[in-house]
Amino acid sequence: MSSTHPTVRDVTARIRERSLGLRSAYLARLAEIRNRDRGSDRMGCANVAHAVAGIPANDKFRVVTERAPNIGIVTAYNDMLSAHAPYQGYPDIIKHEARRLGATAQVAGGVPAMCDGVTQGTPGMELSLFSRDVIAMSTAVALTHDMFDSALMLGVCDKIVPGLLIGALHFGHLPTVFVPAGPMPSGLSNGAKSKVREQAAQGLVGRQGLLDAEMAAYHTQGTCTFYGTANSNQMLLEAMGLHVPGTAFIQPGDAMRETLTREAVRTVLGKAGEAASSAAPGRPGQASGALEGQRSPEVTSVGDWSCPPIGEMVDERCIVNAMAALLATGGSTNHLIHWVAVARAAGILIDWDDFSKLSDVVPLLTRVYPNGSADVNEFQAAGGPGLVIGELVEAGLMHADVLTVRQGGIREFANVPALAGNTNDAGAQRLQWTPAAALKNEAITRTVGSPFSATGGLKLLSGNLGRSVIKVSSVPDDRHVIEAPARVFDSQAALQKAFTAGELERDVVCVVRWQGPQANGMPELHKLTPPLSVLQGKGFRVALVTDGRMSGASGKIPAAIHVSPEAAAGGPLAKVRDGDLIRLDAVAGTLAVLLPEDEWDARETATLSEAQRIADGHGLGRELFAGMRRNALTAEEGACSWL
Repeated sequence: MSSTHPTVRDVTARIRERSLGLRSAYLARLAEIRNRDRGSDRMGCANVAHAVAGIPANDKFRVVTERAPNIGIVTAYNDMLSAHAPYQGYPDIIKHEARRLGATAQVAGGVPAMCDGVTQGTPGMELSLFSRDVIAMSTAVALTHDMFDSALMLGVCDKIVPGLLIGALHFGHLPTVFVPAGPMPSGLSNGAKSKVREQAAQGLVGRQGLLDAEMAAYHTQGTCTFYGTANSNQMLLEAMGLHVPGTAFIQPGDAMRETLTREAVRTVLGKAGEAASSAAPGRPGQASGALEGQRSPEVTSVGDWSCPPIGEMVDERCIVNAMAALLATGGSTNHLIHWVAVARAAGILIDWDDFSKLSDVVPLLTRVYPNGSADVNEFQAAGGPGLVIGELVEAGLMHADVLTVRQGGIREFANVPALAGNTNDAGAQRLQWTPAAALKNEAITRTVGSPFSATGGLKLLSGNLGRSVIKVSSVPDDRHVIEAPARVFDSQAALQKAFTAGELERDVVCVVRWQGPQANGMPELHKLTPPLSVLQGKGFRVALVTDGRMSGASGKIPAAIHVSPEAAAGGPLAKVRDGDLIRLDAVAGTLAVLLPEDEWDARETATLSEAQRIADGHGLGRELFAGMRRNALTAEEGACSWL
């Protein structure tokens, strides 16, 4: 076993020092809250009566008289999202398992969950980033009933997991476990889907052909199978120890899925490893059946262990572990925004320099689309998160001495689960974990000793255009440095129009500005990937520079994104003019307009027109988010609207 890598240790120490005052105040608040009496003992009688009025009589008895643990469920269920549709039946499963263990569970509340795949390129996408903060607030509303001893978070996708995590950390005194639902089975490959998109951008495929391809790719319940933001979320939760180990990429239809959900209940109650009931009376939907009127069954806890509060678990070491996992897998660039906000919710301050320093020493261990051809199901079969975590821990690139939701710590997350079979006449099943298999496919996963790249998948860029990030893991090596004249656009629609008109058939750096948090909510600009890919495929040297975001699935086009400060805040993108020579250098880590310093400094800064500001702020609910746009911090500060 290796000791912690010096760079990992140094970055963690700097984060700890930078965060000392904020983190200390956060932990002091948690300690004060944890020292209170439990909810039904502390609250007034009318409050308690309201809190339990909607649950079965036996559950009321357990909560009030037996003082049994009460689990709050926060769910992102809706059947608009394929990833969240499987959650429909989870609350009944959770309640049944809680009752079996002498506890209770209530759906504390739901959170909104929108799909970026549905809203890409539409005005609705301008609500996407701030939906994260709405989800965090919705989580707080759910938990503020303050009758819960622990919590389970049901959510998977892009803004949903960061929002749930931010909300949960504001209730950091509660032991909390995240419960995923898994990816859909593989359909049309991601590579084939992208090819059809590029053909459609060239007019070679019509709407019906494109629709057929998209529906073959996104075809049933579960997360999309590319390694975008949603699946990066799951990787990071595993690396933070907030899941039942190995849960991330088990498909919704897998026989193990329900058992893993039951294990989440046992885990949050500190009873991990007890057999799950799969054939006992009182199955889901029978809450008033065989268990009604019975006293809580006797159960045996695992030693004196209990699931720790999430606010204590998510410390600077835990955050660094998540950052290392993101870099090692070439994960979504969105997390350079989201995890800054997540850390801040726990009283921890991180920035892009921290990511950059870690990226210098954390190797790239996976090739999963868009930085490879495999999808997440193939990644899972090739060792998945367990293999990556095991490699990073053994190499000292993740902290091994962290708290997790399991007694065995982060090393448990280097394992993969399987059903052990029936263990008694009632059909109760157990899970068993084994170390993630040795490499099965070196085209998908590698060891630290033989990585795809010696450095991580993300790179910090800085220069006279500001600070930005680029996902280098999926960009061809010969495209890591692009130098070409600028073409400036004030919207993604303008770029698409120019492409259709044939105006971009040359080496070009496309600058798309007024796309930051304060301007229009920082939408993803994923719709720009097909036309820019077509240009690159024709041999032109092209790049994108923007204060907006790209989808977690975007990658093969060099893209300097999240440029901060944004143009709407007077950032340097507002100075760029058509024809300016721009150099994007992902090797040196620079992004600059190649002009004499005095000429650049003297150039006038453009402003967002009032007409465009009004257009970007109205229609389809955008008016309701005006306060968030007005108060948003920079992308590097997590684009938080709640500070």
